[in-house]
Amino acid sequence: MAERARRDTRIGPAIDRSLIDRARNGDLDAFESIVRARMDAVYRLTSAILGNEADARDAAQEAFVAMWRQLPRLREPERFEAWLQRVAVNASRMTIRSRSRRRVREIPSSTVVELAERAAGAPPDDAAILDAALASLPVDQRAILVLHHLEGRPLAELAMILEIPEGTAKSRLFAARRALADAIEQDRGDRR
Repeated sequence: MAERARRDTRIGPAIDRSLIDRARNGDLDAFESIVRARMDAVYRLTSAILGNEADARDAAQEAFVAMWRQLPRLREPERFEAWLQRVAVNASRMTIRSRSRRRVREIPSSTVVELAERAAGAPPDDAAILDAALASLPVDQRAILVLHHLEGRPLAELAMILEIPEGTAKSRLFAARRALADAIEQDRGDRR
């Protein structure tokens, strides 16, 4: 726990405040530099929340479009990292909403391989069980789990990123952990 508290919680190398200020004032070169510096981290976050490569790419792109539009109104540039993650989480939410309207279902190749393994009687690995359990959770629960456990964000930052009180972040994290455990247990029960 102490290690997590000491761990640097930025999503990449620090972005110079002057670069953020220049981008806020409409400098495209500064904006492109920020996008290059944060593209991988934003994609990892959207991918972990959405569990679908194509949707994750779309959500990451939408996050950067939203960042460009909203950057001039950013009131606290020193909290840019948390703000960008909140924009990425919101872009993931919007992608899930549009996905439910599309009613088109992509079958990832990993699912095809997993189904083939099940048919052959091979037990699924822990990563496949975790992926399936995460995919069954609502986006808000996935987001809080990803931000806390994969990105290493402490509760105070979760609250800031998700724009909720810290106590609410704590209870939502608890509920998300319980829902994940239940989903894993259900998946294991289905496999017996």
